[in-house]
Amino acid sequence: MKLYIFLSFLIVAGCSQQTSRTNTVGILADSAMVVSAHPLASHVGATILRKGGNAVDAAIATQFALAVVYPSAGNIGGGGFMVLRQKDGTATTLDYREKAPAAASAIMYLDSAGEVLEDLSARGHLASGVPGTVAGLAEAHVKYGSLPWKDLVQPAIDIALKGFVLTEREAKSLNNLQEDLKEFNSIEPTFLIKEWKGGDSIFYTDLGHTLERIRDNGAAGFYEGKTADDLVAEMQRGNGLITHQDLKTYKATWREPLRFKYKEYNVISMGPPSSGGIALAQLLKSVEPYPIAKWGHNSAPTVHLMTEAERRAYADRSVYLGDPDFFDVPAEELLSPMYIAERMKNFNPERATPSHEIKEGSIADHESKQTTHLSVVDSKGNAVAVTTTLNDSYGSRVIVAGSGFFLNDEMDDFSVKPGVPNMYGAIGGEANKIEPGKRMLSSMTPTILEKNGKLFMVVGTPGGTTIITSVFQTILNVIEHKMTMQEAVAAKRIHSQWLPDSIFAETGALLADDSVSLSRLGHAIHLRTDGIGRVDAILVQPNGKLEGGADPRGDDTAEGF
Repeated sequence: MKLYIFLSFLIVAGCSQQTSRTNTVGILADSAMVVSAHPLASHVGATILRKGGNAVDAAIATQFALAVVYPSAGNIGGGGFMVLRQKDGTATTLDYREKAPAAASAIMYLDSAGEVLEDLSARGHLASGVPGTVAGLAEAHVKYGSLPWKDLVQPAIDIALKGFVLTEREAKSLNNLQEDLKEFNSIEPTFLIKEWKGGDSIFYTDLGHTLERIRDNGAAGFYEGKTADDLVAEMQRGNGLITHQDLKTYKATWREPLRFKYKEYNVISMGPPSSGGIALAQLLKSVEPYPIAKWGHNSAPTVHLMTEAERRAYADRSVYLGDPDFFDVPAEELLSPMYIAERMKNFNPERATPSHEIKEGSIADHESKQTTHLSVVDSKGNAVAVTTTLNDSYGSRVIVAGSGFFLNDEMDDFSVKPGVPNMYGAIGGEANKIEPGKRMLSSMTPTILEKNGKLFMVVGTPGGTTIITSVFQTILNVIEHKMTMQEAVAAKRIHSQWLPDSIFAETGALLADDSVSLSRLGHAIHLRTDGIGRVDAILVQPNGKLEGGADPRGDDTAEGF
């Protein structure tokens, strides 16, 4: 559970980025860069680039490394999305989101009275969807990879088998996991059951051998053979649903990228089953007519406008977005200028609109947390944005015995029951109901921006439903508030999502006067004690150099050359 503490507007006061600029520039590189959640993973990716690998090669190697060094979110037991822009401007997206098992049903988390059984979709074996990460990485390599597959997997194997040193953050994270490891695993993972401290060495031997099978056999090393047998046996011991047939039939899917404009910038993002791209487009288009650069970063008028736009976008998300293979997503209508103008027509600069007064927009004839991101640019100008996830931190808390990897708890991202919020407070409906083989709705928003036809920014973040608003703010921080990439990812963030009817603010995000003004407009302000997002991004400077923005909220690191 995330901790939200209600504060009066005076306690929220702090040093706002709008009045205190650090003039901090991130790590600079001449030609290539990787930014990810862990220094070892960024180093692996940068090493691949130095060896002549392209952006896709580096993204694959970085993701496998994150599965070892950042197991709370880096994974082979989850899924993700990749946005690729090639040097010639062509773009595509890869969907390797998890799927519901064939035995899943719309009532699988309800009791006999039709009420939701608490935590069943979020913890334990029944919470896991069919993993997509390995299939996605293998598919990306077949189509766009340049270095041999084995060269991209081997660095992660070496780290897993030879061990690595825990950071203070990672040690604390593992210590907080101890009771769940004991409660939700059919065979206790004794190698993790201890009191950890920063500087300790840790070894993931079973995971290392699993990666060896993937190195030698590609996707079949995960979806068939010993790894598949271990996963299915784990499911059977814990009453989960994933079968050999579910694993055998999983496929990653190439999809058309979502493209739209914000002022003179072209934006390339992920479409459904991610809600991220459509919601980001709605947000940017909703605020575009307003002088937020003049109003200032995190000023009361700026935050009020962003919050009102977010309420409307998240209300639409709850009704109109889902897996396009199962639901007719009205993307064109949701992004039309007339529709967005109509949605903002009742925006009042002098009054907050209570969320209970906001519903989804009217579309004619329509049938009705833990994640990680990496950004890569190679020396040829190819760019990759990848957001990958287990959902909550360490997913379902279940480790596949014998194969050593955590399973996701992505089933919670479905609408378990229409109108009932998931762990991130997101409300869903029929569009995102559980169906066999269906991909659950996501907030992941890997995004690439162009300016004057050239690569401008690669950006993304973890954070559940805060992903969309964190990417939104980071883009505005650079374009409107003229921040460096490092300043933009480090800047204090706020978040609102329709329901609950609140603005969540990081400590120091709002000045006292702005807090007072927002409260007078009718906004409730709450402190978000665990931070909002962990953005990793790359900005192409006017002179062509690359600036890496690595979020200080974590161990995130940029490395380039």
